[in-house]
Amino acid sequence: MPKDEVSELLAHIEQLRKQNKTLQRKYDKARIKTIDMTDAIYAAATEAIKSTGPLVPISPAISSRKKPEMALLHLTDWQYGKITPTFSMKICEQRIEKAIAKTIELTEIQRADHPVNECHVLLGGDMVEGETVFPGQVWEIEANLLEQIRGAAALTARSLSRLLEEFSRVVVWEESGNHGRLGLKGQFSPDSNADRMVYDLSQMMVKSKNLTWNKQTNWYNLCTIGNYTFILAHGDEIGAFGSIANTAIKWGTKVLEPFQDIYLGHFHTPTTLTMANSNRVFVTGSPESDNEFAAKRLAATNTPTQRLHFIDPRKGRVTSEHTLWLE
Repeated sequence: MPKDEVSELLAHIEQLRKQNKTLQRKYDKARIKTIDMTDAIYAAATEAIKSTGPLVPISPAISSRKKPEMALLHLTDWQYGKITPTFSMKICEQRIEKAIAKTIELTEIQRADHPVNECHVLLGGDMVEGETVFPGQVWEIEANLLEQIRGAAALTARSLSRLLEEFSRVVVWEESGNHGRLGLKGQFSPDSNADRMVYDLSQMMVKSKNLTWNKQTNWYNLCTIGNYTFILAHGDEIGAFGSIANTAIKWGTKVLEPFQDIYLGHFHTPTTLTMANSNRVFVTGSPESDNEFAAKRLAATNTPTQRLHFIDPRKGRVTSEHTLWLE
């Protein structure tokens, strides 16, 4: 290659080097600016996150507008003192203890959504088996009437004491049944009833300022929980199981004070009937099993149960219903 061409090529290379250095300096300046901007953004974001504090997992919100509810426990037809192939006083005690345990368990579930600090206990009658209710009864009892009263009262007192450990207030509403009557039907005053003796003894056994007791003053008890008003009756006043609906309608047509619902026992079969006015009749079962009399005379079965409701006292209605299965 001629010398002058070599000189020209070298000069061109040198020029390219200078241009490359210039471009490199410009690139470096731009890259530094980009790095500075990125760092600045990251630093600002970091400070912003720090200023908000650490992230906390969000729990499901419970509305502060939700109002307290109250438990309603219907304990009835214990037939304490009755003995059958699958029922005895000991089994009765075990099943009622189970009913109380289930009540507490379900209340804890309800408390996840509503405060439940008060429990209303309906003592619905036939708490004892009795001795002279029907011919041949003597062959179906495990203990005499005095022992039945003592045992049923102690079981009632233990149940109320356990509830008082879980609720800030317990309110009792009492009703007597036909198995508690003394002597033959009509032989003595209706007030002479073993169920009432059970209740009186229970009240004496449980001493608590948080226990309120509503005595029975009529053949039924008109009960109120806030704006919820209902009738507590035993059910022997009705007679046949198929007559419940007609009797409930008659009671609601100004025969009794205004009420919303009716709670019955006696028939040993958990049932809910809805009236035309949307009022309901709740029939609660019994912890007893294998009742031949109920099967023959009442056409009723004996799956051991009791009943638990939760009440909205402000709106005056039942919010949830539970059959407590005790087998």
